[in-house]
Amino acid sequence: MGGSIAPGVGVALDALVGRTALLQKVVMEPPPNAIGRNTAHAIQSGIFLGYLGLVEGLVARLKAAMPHGERAQVIATGGYSGVFKNHAPVIDHVAPLLTLDGLRILYDLNA
Repeated sequence: MGGSIAPGVGVALDALVGRTALLQKVVMEPPPNAIGRNTAHAIQSGIFLGYLGLVEGLVARLKAAMPHGERAQVIATGGYSGVFKNHAPVIDHVAPLLTLDGLRILYDLNA
């Protein structure tokens, strides 16, 4: 059917920190407020809340484009997927190792 590709939140954070002179890596968690009152909270606001918006907006658009999309299950995967689960109601399940699990299944089927 198709899909969508976006950079992961870890890649985005690494790029932000790696391509600026003074910004430091922060803990991936929601900031205390959407308006960051210090540099760490401002980064968390931009990265964490920004990616929440990306996920929520993308899921809404993908479901709208699919026949019977309202019934689609959303599975978050990757290293930070668990961090976002409690903050993104659009996520139905978390499977951080989904790609590796799929590769194992394929290997078992072909062994």
